[in-house]
Amino acid sequence: MIKKLYNIIKQRKRWIVLFIALVLFFIILQSMFFDRIIKFDTNIYKLISKTISPIITIFLKLVTNLGGAIGIISITIALLITMKNKHYRICIVINLFIITLINQILKFIIQRPRPEEFRIIEESGYSFPSGHSMVSMAFYGLLIYIVYKEVKNKYIKNILSITLVGLILLIGFSRIYLGVHYASDVFAGFLLSISYLIIYTKIIDKL
Repeated sequence: MIKKLYNIIKQRKRWIVLFIALVLFFIILQSMFFDRIIKFDTNIYKLISKTISPIITIFLKLVTNLGGAIGIISITIALLITMKNKHYRICIVINLFIITLINQILKFIIQRPRPEEFRIIEESGYSFPSGHSMVSMAFYGLLIYIVYKEVKNKYIKNILSITLVGLILLIGFSRIYLGVHYASDVFAGFLLSISYLIIYTKIIDKL
């Protein structure tokens, strides 16, 4: 019985992760609408604010640009020039377009104002969900998928994957640190992009 359950979970793990991520996203969304998330966001920022220093601020300003429009588009152009696989080049462009569109639609519908109190850099637009977090998770997450599919050397594969995961997390962290997003904006962006990536990569697998 346990072995059978384990096999079912193993076969359906992708969809289980998708379900959990979506449930957590809607819990955050509901908590935000009923103002139950503010205390959580405040506590997270207080914790992060203890790390503020000039050197870390300069570093995270550079990191956050890797999740912004200029950074992502620059990397996309470089990949389009250097990647030999036409299929993956198309997938990267379509992926970037879809996730950006989803984020902008959600921001327009929800219209959560950005935090004002501790802003280190200026940012316009709405706050929820974090565009940097959503786009970074989808964009660099797809690169992790491609790395696992195409890179044969396990050592290089692991190094590249860990580096990309670290970059995604740092970009999310930078948005809270720089005071342009609440923690719930970042977590919601990550969760939604994880759900989206599961579906998107499944489509790629079939194609």
